[in-house]
Amino acid sequence: MASEYLLREAKAEDDGAVGALLVEAFVTQYAKKMPEVVVTERRKATLRDVAAKRAAAKVWVAECRGRVVGTVAMWAPGAEGSESWLEGVPDLRHLAVDPAHAGKGVSTLLLDGAEAWARAQGYRAVCLHVRRGARGVGVLYERRGYQRRPEGDRDALPEVFLEGYVLSL
Repeated sequence: MASEYLLREAKAEDDGAVGALLVEAFVTQYAKKMPEVVVTERRKATLRDVAAKRAAAKVWVAECRGRVVGTVAMWAPGAEGSESWLEGVPDLRHLAVDPAHAGKGVSTLLLDGAEAWARAQGYRAVCLHVRRGARGVGVLYERRGYQRRPEGDRDALPEVFLEGYVLSL
């Protein structure tokens, strides 16, 4: 199944599709698993602002038959908007897969590509955050070798509490 998917860097013409996918993933999909999560209009606008994201980070998409069905982004160390708490370590964020393509290897394709890019840049690790309570997401990363790192936690309550994870490369 994975062979029907193409991984590539996002382009300006992908911004609308990527933004819609992120809102769907972070609003609708979280609501199914974590109904207490409320995503503000400000957060939705940030998720939809893919042009700003592409200006500050590497953004990839997974494409199937010409349609964007997944995305992930990586902020280089020190880039505007990076949430990395480790010096010299990039920050992985905004992994999202269209629910119709879940379980078909799309997240693996996206993460393999982003992590390969980080290795090629000579980075020693990748860090990321997972919303507290999103245990399935944490397990996804742990299976890839990410380790829970509480020193990277970000307390932005009452909106969100984010738990830190690190993958050594």
